[in-house]
Amino acid sequence: MSDPHPQHDRRERRLDSIHVRENGRLITFGYQALLDYHGGGFPGGVVHALKAMQAAFPVLSEEPLERRDISIVTAFTGPGGRDCLECVTRAVSDRRITIDRGLGGAHTIDDPPGPYLFRFAYRQIEVEATILPGHVRHDFLELGALPNRSRDEQARLDDLKEEMASRLLPLDATAIYQVRVL
Repeated sequence: MSDPHPQHDRRERRLDSIHVRENGRLITFGYQALLDYHGGGFPGGVVHALKAMQAAFPVLSEEPLERRDISIVTAFTGPGGRDCLECVTRAVSDRRITIDRGLGGAHTIDDPPGPYLFRFAYRQIEVEATILPGHVRHDFLELGALPNRSRDEQARLDDLKEEMASRLLPLDATAIYQVRVL
């Protein structure tokens, strides 16, 4: 028997987009639209938020979530992640997001998951998405932690942000983030 919704099926399998609903109407956000909304300075953060949502949302519901029914608590403070979460869920505008740096470990490599922790609540279900080891490079963290980067160091950090985004975007979200029901 063939699938009566073949286009819906293809959309669900795309690794660079996410689907939500607004008052029942399906909305799809692709990576490029999310990056454009953000402005482009932190593409790795955009991809991390996208992948955390891609991993978590199917655990919350088999159907695309109503975007304004999603609440978020995260240890992730980056502007790319924040803007991606806002674009998809409107949680920043509607004050349904809390940034709590104390949730994650102190360091991504030595005290995982570091800031790469996202909790999503939808109606009566809450899940936690945490990064799996090996997706954040040491040199990225070291350069990012420098308070006064030289022009060359900043250029290298910008390259590493792009590298992270292009490396993670084609991966299935569950290869990057593990999800558990709270």
